[in-house]
Amino acid sequence: MTLATFEIRDRIGVLTLDDPERRNCLSPQMLGDITAGLVAFAEGGVRAVVIRSRPGAKVWSAGLDVKSLPEPGKDPLDYSDPLEHVIRQVEHFPAPVIAMVEGSVWGGACDLATVCDLAIGCDTSSFAITPAKLGVPYNCSGILHFLNLVGPRVAREMFFTAEPIKGARALQVGILNHLVPVAELEPFTFAMASRIVENSPLAVGVIKEQLRILARSHPVSPDTFERIQALRRAVYESADYVEGKRAFLEKRKPVFTGDGASVS
Repeated sequence: MTLATFEIRDRIGVLTLDDPERRNCLSPQMLGDITAGLVAFAEGGVRAVVIRSRPGAKVWSAGLDVKSLPEPGKDPLDYSDPLEHVIRQVEHFPAPVIAMVEGSVWGGACDLATVCDLAIGCDTSSFAITPAKLGVPYNCSGILHFLNLVGPRVAREMFFTAEPIKGARALQVGILNHLVPVAELEPFTFAMASRIVENSPLAVGVIKEQLRILARSHPVSPDTFERIQALRRAVYESADYVEGKRAFLEKRKPVFTGDGASVS
């Protein structure tokens, strides 16, 4: 069974998250299907991509499949993680990628939506970045995505509280480019994609890559990077990390101690 379907319409790649029973969670299979879709779009020479959920979805994506989180001692979001691979695919895709957001966006899916070049939402859109609810230390690239998009104040609020922000505020802080009524979401998004398609694909692709490079033009020293990795390691080797995953799967509120005790 395919969990993300894809088709090409008038040089626009349309990728639909299609696992409503699991609220479009980013399971390994879902991420594999997204990867396959993006590869097919690149080979097909599309000039824009739209990532969407089914019409009427209450949840665009519930985020990373918690069951897929590794045991303590292994980085839950390392470079080789399937979600990180998909995020890099979107960032490096040779044409603009548009997130068409109907419903709520959670956790790692929030990161996926923010790395899309454009995001268009509707009345039901909301965004929550939730690693603190799970005891998961977010990685540097993910935090940088939010810093570049919303700035440090809003990024701190979203990461520290893990509470969702609604569409109107998401528009205000820069997560969304446009907020439209749900009935207008699809025609508005595809009209924008069609305008992109009419422009020079070479120029658009080069400008996209320039923007990506410039957004990451602040280097981090090796010492700073190692310190950040050590800070993150202290979290994913802790009892809080175990408690966060266990509480989610048991559908209860986690009880975090925050004492940094490691688990073997």
